[in-house]
This record gives sequence, structure tokens and C-alpha cells, in this order.
Amino acid sequence: MTARRTLKACTAAALLLAASVGAAPTVTAAPSAPPGPLPTVSPTPQHLARAGDDLPLPARAELVVGDTTDPAARALVTKTLQDRGVQRLDVRAKASGHAALTVLLGPAARPDIAQALRGTEVPDHEEGYALRAARRTVALGGTDATGQFYAAQTLRQLVARHAVAGASVSDFPSMRLRGSIEGFYGPPWTTDERLDQMDFLGEVKSNTYVYAPKDDPYHRDKWRDPYPADKLTELGELVDRAGANHVRFTFAVSPGGSICYSDPADVKALTAKLQSLYDLGVRSFSVPLDDISYTKWNCAADEATFGAPGRGPAALAQVALLNAVQQDFIATHDGANPLQMVPTEYGDLTDTAYKQEIRAHLDSAVEVMWTGTDVVPPEITNSQAQQASQLFGRKVFVWDNYPVNDFGKTAGRLLLAPYDKREAGLSDNLSGLVSNPMNQEAASKLAVFTMSDFSWNDRGYDRTRSARRSALHLAGGDPRVADAVQVFVDLNHMAPTFGDTPWQPQAPLLSAELDDFWQTYETDPRAAIRAFSPTAATIARTPAVLRDGVPDRLFLHDADRWLTATGHWGEALRQGLTVLRAIDTHDKEGAATARTAMDAAADTAAHITVDPAEHHQLGPVKIADPYLQDFVTKVDALHDAAAQES
Repeated sequence: MTARRTLKACTAAALLLAASVGAAPTVTAAPSAPPGPLPTVSPTPQHLARAGDDLPLPARAELVVGDTTDPAARALVTKTLQDRGVQRLDVRAKASGHAALTVLLGPAARPDIAQALRGTEVPDHEEGYALRAARRTVALGGTDATGQFYAAQTLRQLVARHAVAGASVSDFPSMRLRGSIEGFYGPPWTTDERLDQMDFLGEVKSNTYVYAPKDDPYHRDKWRDPYPADKLTELGELVDRAGANHVRFTFAVSPGGSICYSDPADVKALTAKLQSLYDLGVRSFSVPLDDISYTKWNCAADEATFGAPGRGPAALAQVALLNAVQQDFIATHDGANPLQMVPTEYGDLTDTAYKQEIRAHLDSAVEVMWTGTDVVPPEITNSQAQQASQLFGRKVFVWDNYPVNDFGKTAGRLLLAPYDKREAGLSDNLSGLVSNPMNQEAASKLAVFTMSDFSWNDRGYDRTRSARRSALHLAGGDPRVADAVQVFVDLNHMAPTFGDTPWQPQAPLLSAELDDFWQTYETDPRAAIRAFSPTAATIARTPAVLRDGVPDRLFLHDADRWLTATGHWGEALRQGLTVLRAIDTHDKEGAATARTAMDAAADTAAHITVDPAEHHQLGPVKIADPYLQDFVTKVDALHDAAAQES
């Protein structure tokens, strides 16, 4: 995406991209393949190629399953076929050999599936799968149950226009752990939002959700207390939905603010909390020790046990706790995954007594999370990841603070820009990557979609292509609505850091177009106004297009106030151009009337505020700042100058 690309050119470019994304570098076509690209599959597969002609979907088809077929995959395949016109689906243990279309679903090693997959490589990876659609047969083979489910998710995207694309797919995740961590400050997500997140993570082939909302009192301040019965019921519903989407529901409890590390009663309280979630079906656990003071003890006994407060003694105490949880709880519970933890020093590359103790004595099975070179890093490179792994004595698990918007510089913002500035090849140096999303769950999906694309296949990731796919996903596949999504993304593009320079710029398309507008206006006002008018009109109508066309009601709820502000700013742009036209034609009355309308629209937009039920940082919503307000201010100044001249 170049700096000089314009919003009015975005629609044409986006449509061209939508037509070409199926021909990404990882997609090849056999010489005998029919013309036309394969459908787009997200996240980007490791290998996707033509296997022959598309397979028409008949009114009646066969689905061949066995005892080892994953139930969630079976349910998804059934829904996909029935939604696309298959009226009768005969479920069998063995193919009849006479069906117009036969779908084989199960382990890739199952003899009938292995036979049908010949010519398509079966990957030797956890969660991998192979898919081949050719000669009236679709074979979906997973290396495990999750791989079967991911094959079904790919089939869902290969079915279009009442046919299955004749495709060969060999695919697996580059990173072992992928997903999201609800780890922000402020109002936690609702149960409905969390359920929505589980379904979304399943769609984008992410396998991890970490429950760690800072403002859940039972997660942090009241960590010793058991959850009330109604809350446990709620959590159980989430665990079940996660399992149905092959997502690891990871329960995190953060005791560092008050724990007495040397007190057996506190260790027992911690493991009792974990046990209550294990009983609900949770098999992944985390003990975050971030955002706490580690230069003072919470009890006098810790100083007697571990020494005077300091980095080394703090790490010694934390290691004792974490090793006890890993060895006495995790290792003794069937099916439990390795413990995860967040170190107190989670965002730098400085070797300290704290890190030295962690790498020397923390159980090697424990996963260590790391946020990068800062709380919100402007980049993550392979060199940095390698250094972090050396410092902690193992590959680190990245907690990426994007698109989280709970810190000061994000006040009033939605952070919608696609993932960027994370280096290809990180899958060699990380155990995984999770996004810390915004307080607005559904609005976060635009960015998290692209992050999931990266973590699945970092070497095949293309930011521009992934952004378009994310927009199409939100738009329900409608290119016109996806165009409007991408306009809205540009207006909410900024990604701040804790430093002075944002790691992603605000409104790169609009800002470039406004620069062109004012440069042209100096010498040819009419040409400038004529060229910029479509952009103003596009921005003004974007909210209506999204509200009418986006099927995700939760997204529209999250974005509602920003959409309303966008409409008013678009009207301010339109009226501002009318002011400039009137100045050019010496229409004093028309200029004054349009200026009043412009200023009113801008003032209304500037006074729309964040919903306090959605976010703890109150104040005005921000859209394409400062460019929209700067435009209004400059038009006001030009009108004032014209009035003085006359």
C-alpha cells in the first residue's frame, strides 16, 4: 500500500485485489486446470493448487464418516453442504460408489481417505490437514481431530456457486499457539461477546483463548475466592463453546498483587482455583505475574524465605510457585497442557537477575509470555525473538498488545489497521502468538483476523491481501460492503505505542489524498474540488453501507458511535467543498450557508463520546484525526480571508 494511494482509488483497487487474491504466491495452477482463480482461503494455506474441474453440488450426496471422525468437523461439513444446496446428505460408514458427490471425512490415515488424497501431501504436523476435491470425491483428512475441523473450515471457503472448487490443499499452522487473550483493563467482555469470540477463533483456525480480564475481581484482586455458582456456570458455557471450535480455553489467575509465596495456604488456594476450572473441562492454565511490584513483599515470611526484596529474590519466589503448580498440579492432571506464565519483566531485552533466575530454574515445560521490546512494540523481529528466547531459556510465547485500546494514547479510538511490522520467520523463534484485543470484542476481529493469518503462515502473510480478506469476512463476502469496511479501517488506522510515534499511522489513504487536494487547490481549485468530491461522498455514505450490509450485529454495536461520527465528518467534508466552490464563484451567501452547515456537522462529530458501558476511558470518539478537523479549520480560514477581501 503506497503512501499516495487514494480513497477514491481504493474501491477499484480493492475489487481488483478481490479478484486476484486467489492467485497469491502460495497458489499454483496445474497446466490442465480450467481458467479462473481458486476461491480465497483464509488463513493463507501452506499449499493450495488446482486439482481439476470444480465439482457441482448435487441435490443428494454422501458423507462418509467413522468412529474417529471429529463431531465438530462433521457438523460443519454438513451445514456447509446443506447451506449450499445439498438437500439430502446420506451419512455412511462406507461409500456406495454411486453417489454424484462423495465427501470423506476423518483421519488422513483412514484407508479410503488416504486413497482419495493421493497426489496431495499429508503434512506431518499437529493440527495439519490435507484436502482434495476431484472426480466426484472430496477427501478431508486431518492429522488429528483439530486438523479435521480445519479441513472443514477450508471446505466452507472452497464451496461457491453451487460447486466445490477442484482443489488440492496441504496445510498446517506455522505457530503452535494462536489466538487471543482477553487481558485488557476496563469493562470485560460479556458472555455473548466471549461466545462470539470462540466461534470467530474457530473460523480463522486459531486454537487459543486466554481468559485474563484485569477487571474480573476473581481473576486478580479476589483470586483466592472461588467463583460464585452462576459465574462458574457462565465459564462452563464458554469452555464448551471453545471446545466445539477446537479452541483451548486457557484460564488465567493473577495472584501477584497479594500472594505470600512462602505460605502453603496461598499455594493451596491457587491450585484450588485451578481445580474448580479443571472440573469444568479446562485443560490449559496460566499464572500471569505482570503489572505488579516485585521490589517489595506482600508478607514478612517471604523476606525470611527468599531474602530482601529485589529482582533476583522476586524471581526465586515466582519460580518456586510456578514450579509447584507445574509439577504438583499440571503434571498430575490428565490432559493438562503445560502451564503458561507472564513474567513481571515481560517487555524488554535487558538481562537482569530476574531473568537469570527464570532461565536457570523455571521448569522447562512452562510457557513464558513476552510482549516484545516494549509494552506495545513498534516491531517484532527474528533477532529480538531469538534474544528473548535466550534470556528466558526457551522459545517465548508472544502476548502482542494489539489492537488493545486500554491505555492513554488509545483513548477514543478503534484500532482497525491490519497486522504489520512483525517479521516473516517468527514461527521459527516463537512458541506462539496471541492478540490482546480491544474492549470492543467484535470490532477487534478486523485486526485479529489478520493476526491469525500471520500466525498460521507468517511466511505467506501479505498485509494488503489479508486486509482485504478481513474486510470481506466482516462484509459477509459482499465486495461493495468490503470496500466500505476498508474506508472505515483507514479512518481508524492509528496504532499508538507508549512512545511519541505510532507504530501504524493514522488514515494513510485519506491523509495522502488531502495533501494532494490542497496542493492542487493552490493552482486549480475547481480541479481539486472535482477530484476530491467522490472521497467526501464515500465517507459520508460509509456508515449507511456498513449498517445495511454488515451481518455482524455485535460489530455494528461496537462501532456505532464511530460510524455516527464518520457520517457527520463526511457531511462536513461535503459542505466544506461547497464552501470552496462558492468562494470560487463569489457566492457569498452560498459560502456562508455551507460554512454554517460544515461547522455544525464537525461540531456534532467532535462531541460524540465513547459509551461508558463499553470502555473506562471516556471522552470524544476520534476519527481520522487530525486530518478531518484540519480540513474544516482550513476551510474556515479561507472563508474568513475571502470575506475580508470582499
